[in-house]
Amino acid sequence: MIDHDLIQEKLNLITRDLGHLRAFSQATFQEVASDFMKYAAIKNVLMEVIGRALDINQHLIGELAQPTTEVPKTYRETFLILGKLSVLPKQFSEDISKSAGFRNAIVHAYNHLDEMDVYKTIGMAIEQYTSYCKHIIKFLKNNAGDR
Repeated sequence: MIDHDLIQEKLNLITRDLGHLRAFSQATFQEVASDFMKYAAIKNVLMEVIGRALDINQHLIGELAQPTTEVPKTYRETFLILGKLSVLPKQFSEDISKSAGFRNAIVHAYNHLDEMDVYKTIGMAIEQYTSYCKHIIKFLKNNAGDR
């Protein structure tokens, strides 16, 4: 059974963190790159936003999967499978799935992150994850009987 409360809690946290990213989006690249605390906070907020979405993805896949549904082998695949399960629009699932790789880079390759890539990701994350939340809310409303 889909845990609507769990998903809503994670969506609320994503929305809160997108607000934090909006505040950082007003900073220039130079302000972000030269301020360790801003740069570290941005990376952390991005990682948490993406991580919470991955939690939602995995929960929904666990509840919606049919015997023929493939098991995701990567975090990226969780977005793609939600596209196949019609939770997310297919093209959107392909576009946002790339953010899972960015999350992995933050977590595992933090010594090699390009500051400009992190800075550019702020706006893209705000746009994509705002849409992600809307798609998930719409899906939950359409499946309210699954409580």
